[in-house]
Amino acid sequence: MKIMIDAGHGYETPGKRTVDGMKEYEFNRAVANEMKKLLSQYKGMTVVFAHSDQEDVSLQDRVAKANEEFVDLYLSIHANAHGNGKEWTSAEGIETYVYTTKPLAALQLANIIQNELIQSTTRKNRGVKTANFHVLKATSMTAVLCECGFMTNKTEAALLRTSSYRLTCAKAIVKGIETYYKLTKTSKPASLYKVQVGAFSNKDNAKALVKKLKSLGYEAMIVK
Repeated sequence: MKIMIDAGHGYETPGKRTVDGMKEYEFNRAVANEMKKLLSQYKGMTVVFAHSDQEDVSLQDRVAKANEEFVDLYLSIHANAHGNGKEWTSAEGIETYVYTTKPLAALQLANIIQNELIQSTTRKNRGVKTANFHVLKATSMTAVLCECGFMTNKTEAALLRTSSYRLTCAKAIVKGIETYYKLTKTSKPASLYKVQVGAFSNKDNAKALVKKLKSLGYEAMIVK
């Protein structure tokens, strides 16, 4: 099975912030990274990312990548917002989205994921909803989008910052995927060994090295 995880938006996407300044992408990518580690424990699983830590990837490019790589599931991770984004509001809870036509597979999976998220986080259940989001409309595979809490709710914004809440959301979403697709874990979790190539005070030098590594066929990213 091949899953594409989409950490919504990017570091530089305007306006996608908690009221007190945390970028939504920080939460989204953390959950995506945790999900990838968890999913690597299942048999026959391949996980790819739609997003990039180096640039804001357009919705069109994300969808095109998913369709070109013939993934089986597109899972988009987000944090919600209410009002003008500059003031705390009372809107709270978690909701999961599928396309407006309610594709059966997406709807069934979304219901399972939504239930797992609510049970794990104990946040307000806002239910499974439909929307005309591009990543749900233009993808040719099962596609689900999760809104894991409100950046404009003071309590939930604080949760979105914590590694424990991020891991809780990742585990809940992966549990939903496991349940729906009847995934089987490998007998032994895969080990990952990270190699650091360099550290730079100048970001341009870091970007140049990432570009060189990618040209040689290596995965590379900048971590601040």
